[in-house]
Amino acid sequence: MAFDATEKAPPHHIDDHGIKGESDEGETLAVLGYKQELKRNRSLFTLLFQTLAIAAIPFGEGGPIISAIYGGGQLSIFVGWIIILILDECVAVSLSELASRYPTSAGPYYWSFQLAKAQHRTVLSFITGWIWLIGNWTITLSVNFGLASLISATAAMYHPDFAATSWQLLLIFYAILLISFIICTFGNRFLPMVDTICAAWTALSILIILIALSVSAKAGRHSASYTLGNYDKSLSGWGGFTFFIGLLPAAYTFSAIGMISSMAEEVADPTIKVPRAISLCVPVGGFAGLFFILPICATLPPLADIIGAPGGQALPYIFHTVMGTPGGGLGLMFLVLVLTMFCSISITTAASRTTWAFARDDAIPLARLWSKVSPNLGVPVFALALVTVVQMLLGLINLGSTSAFTAFVSVGVMALQISYAIPIGLSLFSGRAQVSHARWKLPPILGMVANAVAICWIAFETVLFSMPTALPVTSVTMNYASVVLCGFLAIAAFWYVVYARRGQSSYHLYLGLSH
Repeated sequence: MAFDATEKAPPHHIDDHGIKGESDEGETLAVLGYKQELKRNRSLFTLLFQTLAIAAIPFGEGGPIISAIYGGGQLSIFVGWIIILILDECVAVSLSELASRYPTSAGPYYWSFQLAKAQHRTVLSFITGWIWLIGNWTITLSVNFGLASLISATAAMYHPDFAATSWQLLLIFYAILLISFIICTFGNRFLPMVDTICAAWTALSILIILIALSVSAKAGRHSASYTLGNYDKSLSGWGGFTFFIGLLPAAYTFSAIGMISSMAEEVADPTIKVPRAISLCVPVGGFAGLFFILPICATLPPLADIIGAPGGQALPYIFHTVMGTPGGGLGLMFLVLVLTMFCSISITTAASRTTWAFARDDAIPLARLWSKVSPNLGVPVFALALVTVVQMLLGLINLGSTSAFTAFVSVGVMALQISYAIPIGLSLFSGRAQVSHARWKLPPILGMVANAVAICWIAFETVLFSMPTALPVTSVTMNYASVVLCGFLAIAAFWYVVYARRGQSSYHLYLGLSH
């Protein structure tokens, strides 16, 4: 439902007294300018489990682990993991305060509207919203296509000469999308249980991988100093900058922690439970991740050999080599593949809620269609369909240019981080006046430090994800993420000029109406 004045009053600009106490969630949404449309069937734990499912440690770190190999190997993997945990927790707690202050599925673009000065809030909110939407779509795309690539690379363990064609990979990708769509559409009431099962599966998978790699170690067991400190900067061509390239997998793992804010209208007492889930994801997931990366670092095959892994997918090659047999490698990859399917379901659910919320505010074409919630299923079916179709269309790009398509992984991270940075920056530079009234907040000094670190890290991370993994750069290894992101933003700017700014949209935030 859009902000139509004939249907309801426009959203409020929240005053300094904000939202207090455990008020009725419907009343809370009314204060924010919305009405309750989704069922609140999630708890703190299922929300936390969904954030962990989206992070999907073995996939998030293991899928792009070849970047850490280029980034020097064990030192980048282990030390980089610790560094990223600290930096991303600063981002997480900064987002948690905002999610507590404004508990709506609209997320960052709504936060930006409330925090910006009156003369700028319309356009700034629109920009944030489109960057946020692009990030949701492309990071979900990266998970689903990453799963398709892992399936193809797993098959290569038994058939070393096998390499899936672009069409075969596309069909696997489409199958994954359809499975996620069906489950998210018709199984919504079971999704909290699915997230709980995913949490148990993640813990079990990490334990099995820890034991299996440690016991087998067919490529040899390294000393403690080598396991934690081996650093080869000859592979990437970046020289002294090589270590930072190795941060990419860990940074990718926790890049989508803010997406859980889109579930705020499906949990009771969101001003406390949503920020707790966001802030707990990094320490809980980070601690569990240590038990995944340490056995890999201790048993890693020669780095130069991993670089040549089939399809550029290092994890199946590592498991196959360390276990010594295709069957052993397949057993461990099966655990990761199932976990990644769980991740696909959870992240698709979150992305659909973001799409629905943005459409509810009449900020995208055909908004009335995408903002409909099925009365029977209790989910925004058309928003789910849009997320799926957008991914299918973008997947076609891989038929023409693999390198251009790979850029979408980086675009997802960059767009999400930028959409985080805008409201965090607005809050910090306004003296944190609004978040000081949130029910979940940091002490003033600690909050300022966390906000400042988060903004600095996001700025560096955005540059990092726009760079090629290895030098020299060719037409194949070139990172087109910046170009792709600018292209998306150009489309958003065009939509703002021809529709929202001209007053054809019923979205009051973007019309700049007084509140």
